[in-house]
Amino acid sequence: MKKNLFLYLFIFSLLINVFTYMFFTGKQKYEQERVTAMETKVKADKDSLKAEKVKMANENYFTLENDVNAKEYFAGQDVTAIAIKVRDEIYKQNITPGGNPLIGYPAMDGKPFSIAKIRVLNHRWVIADFSNGLRWGEVILKYFIEEDGSVSFERADTVLYEFKPY
Repeated sequence: MKKNLFLYLFIFSLLINVFTYMFFTGKQKYEQERVTAMETKVKADKDSLKAEKVKMANENYFTLENDVNAKEYFAGQDVTAIAIKVRDEIYKQNITPGGNPLIGYPAMDGKPFSIAKIRVLNHRWVIADFSNGLRWGEVILKYFIEEDGSVSFERADTVLYEFKPY
């Protein structure tokens, strides 16, 4: 009887060891596959991030903050503050009755035009998007920082897109 008991215990421990070995071997293989998949994903994400950085650098090429010549023109001044000042002055003119005078178009369809988006391109030009809710267009403005710190504008060109009712 003792002999049978030891035999059964030996077989039981052998089975436990085999199952434990198989479990940990499979777990290790699964973890290794998971790590490899994560490394591949991280590499792809890094490549994607690099591509997005290059894309952003290309898109921000025409901005006052990234234009070396414009920075030299405003030597000793904060170009970010200048860009904010120019934007604020353009947006202030949106509250003018009859619409923003920088656009150059009168109110159409009973709605005045106002500027919605602005990008300060360099030390002289601004491009802006305008709309009255039904019609839209774009305007290129020249801006000048006066001696007293005020900003003056001159419209260079405007385009109003064709109205297509639905």
